[in-house]
Amino acid sequence: MGFFVRVVVNAFAIWIVTLLPALGVVLVPFAPGEWLQVALTLLVVGAIFAIVNSVIGTIVKVLAFPLYILTLGLISFVINGFLLWLTAWITGFWNWGLRVDGFWLTVLAALVIGIINWIAGLILRPRPRERRD
Repeated sequence: MGFFVRVVVNAFAIWIVTLLPALGVVLVPFAPGEWLQVALTLLVVGAIFAIVNSVIGTIVKVLAFPLYILTLGLISFVINGFLLWLTAWITGFWNWGLRVDGFWLTVLAALVIGIINWIAGLILRPRPRERRD
């Protein structure tokens, strides 16, 4: 259940980022491009982004641990931008997916996605049960 929620939240965050034209992130939906194809494309891109974050992101973050200490964690913005760029690169092999303009705009878009994921995490986090004594 956790992975599905992460995919839906990622899809929502990517949709919000694509609505901001200044960030240069464009979603190319499955043909013919109706609302259902847009939603399915967002879910597939959200799943790819979740897998890239889980697998490659973990490896990169472990290898970049000294840079986290050296930059006081600011390297995480660049790493998250790289992971979003990698997702766009993976979906670029097909006629659908994400298209990004530049790396630094992708870093900014990844920052917006991270903020949306953080807010969704606060809302969707399971609340601890109260103890009855």
